Amino acid sequence: MVKKTDKKTDTKSKKSDAKSEKKKPAFVKTQAYPIEEALEHTKKLSKAKFDASVEAHFKLGIDASKGDQQIRSAVSLPHGTGKTIKVAAFVSDDKVKATKDAGADFAGNEDLIAEIKKTEKTDFAVAVAEPALMKDLSKIAKILGTRGLMPSPKNQTVTPDPVKAVEELKKGKISFKNDDTGNVHAVIGKVSFKTNQLLENYEALLNAVKKAKPTGSKGVYLKNIAISSSMGPGIKVQIS
Repeated sequence: MVKKTDKKTDTKSKKSDAKSEKKKPAFVKTQAYPIEEALEHTKKLSKAKFDASVEAHFKLGIDASKGDQQIRSAVSLPHGTGKTIKVAAFVSDDKVKATKDAGADFAGNEDLIAEIKKTEKTDFAVAVAEPALMKDLSKIAKILGTRGLMPSPKNQTVTPDPVKAVEELKKGKISFKNDDTGNVHAVIGKVSFKTNQLLENYEALLNAVKKAKPTGSKGVYLKNIAISSSMGPGIKVQIS
């Protein structure tokens, strides 16, 4: 025997659900949210038809015009960025195979430098170099420098252990630096990531940004923090 549905009960249930939906707090652009809520809003408000990146934006109390207040560092994100980056390794002959085995897309020394100088092509996102190779990179410094690809000790891409550096980059290590307005922008994952994964990546980046505070910076260092997805709205984060 099929049980009849009570239309009045069903109608009341639907109205109750509708009221419940209305009670859910909507996103308020001017409001600052705890980081977990900010990440949830970021995921829900992403309208991109692709797996959008999630970025963290920090407005810092630094004077970007002063050399001693420039910020440039690196951090390993626990869950990576969700992107596969291409890495070039400028290393001695005895480390070419090892860096390629570690994941380097390009590895070499004089030959690689000569090819970049001739073609001016740099089909990679990050460059790693042994200290001894830095003098040779002067031949292509202008090409690498204008594209933000010059290896630097500050972001740990000039290292005596290039194999480890390549492995870390492939696993999700990122570099970050301030722009001309004193802001730092960095990808902390994808919209498809679980909230706790994005949270752990965010906290790793936040700690690295705090650690990178220049001694010359006076007053409030972390002025504003926001989270956003590709083409999504910026969501303010509470600073504790």
